[in-house]
Amino acid sequence: MKNTYGREALFTRLLDVAELTHAHRFFGNLYEAIVKVPTRVAASNPSPELPRSPLGAGSPGRYYAPIAPLNAPAAIGSLVAGWNHPRSRPWLLAAAISSASGAAVTAYVLRSLNPRLFFSPQPLNEDQRRPLLKRWYRIHAIRLITSAVALGAIHRAQMIRVSSSTASGSETG
Repeated sequence: MKNTYGREALFTRLLDVAELTHAHRFFGNLYEAIVKVPTRVAASNPSPELPRSPLGAGSPGRYYAPIAPLNAPAAIGSLVAGWNHPRSRPWLLAAAISSASGAAVTAYVLRSLNPRLFFSPQPLNEDQRRPLLKRWYRIHAIRLITSAVALGAIHRAQMIRVSSSTASGSETG
């Protein structure tokens, strides 16, 4: 006999974690874009209070590091654990694909753009900084889109899960 209760509990927990971590990612990325955090950080001079390092004071890395690694695994885990929910499956698939895409784009940003823009010993001059920031913001728009799609899909899967459990609870209760 299959342990459907355990799988359902796992599905519920993973979906909750996916929703929380993707909301964190989306709203953090939106904030960065609105207040132009990269422009400010890229132009900042190093100081003892604000060293130019990924987890230094003032770095957004401190905000993302504890939760960001959970984004894609939670979405993919939700897809696997919730596969037996046909109504949720398309939303879970969309969430997992969007989340994995966002993770891939983020990996590119972290490896290719951020070190040059934010963590060099001294800030780049304006002519060096401008094209990198332009690319950073373009790619960041893709990150915002992938996180919005993932968050929306996860939320929709949550609503289906809740309505399904409410319907089955009223039938058995």
